[in-house]
Amino acid sequence: MPSIRPLADITHRAVEALTSPLPTTATEVSTASNIEHITTESKAFDSLTSFPIKVGATTTKTATTQAPTNTPSFLVGTQTGQGTFDSTGLGACGIVNHDSDHVVAVSRFLFDAFPGYNGINPSTNPVCGKQISVSYQGKSVIVTVADYCEGCALTDLDLSPAAFEILADLSVGHIDGITWHWMD
Repeated sequence: MPSIRPLADITHRAVEALTSPLPTTATEVSTASNIEHITTESKAFDSLTSFPIKVGATTTKTATTQAPTNTPSFLVGTQTGQGTFDSTGLGACGIVNHDSDHVVAVSRFLFDAFPGYNGINPSTNPVCGKQISVSYQGKSVIVTVADYCEGCALTDLDLSPAAFEILADLSVGHIDGITWHWMD
């Protein structure tokens, strides 16, 4: 029987894994412009079951040929994930939102690992108020981070009903393959 780890230990390990440098492989180098295209990928396994879990997504970024930085993969390039929606209200960022607002809850993993967050008061997290451009099947919406989503994988987004409805009908419930990037 596997030993049971305290939740704090599991959360600490997940945050540590998300903020560690990612392995990189060069996929194309252009000597004329000295630019290389680097693809980074993050994979992890559930510490209790040893089953693979989704804690990352493939991110493509363009960088100079300098050594990779310790920037978390979710901060650069275009992300791909699942889009869901939920009713709004008082979010972790400390603001009461309404279903008609264009707001989003990012994954708890992303929220907790966001650079500059001390893990004490969620309303002081630097991710709060950041804007994200979300696209799906040729439609786009700009949303503001207002909360975190417990059940979301690293690059999934839980949108307000009004924001979700710009991308797809509410009756579909969730949409696979949304893409998104930070506005600033």
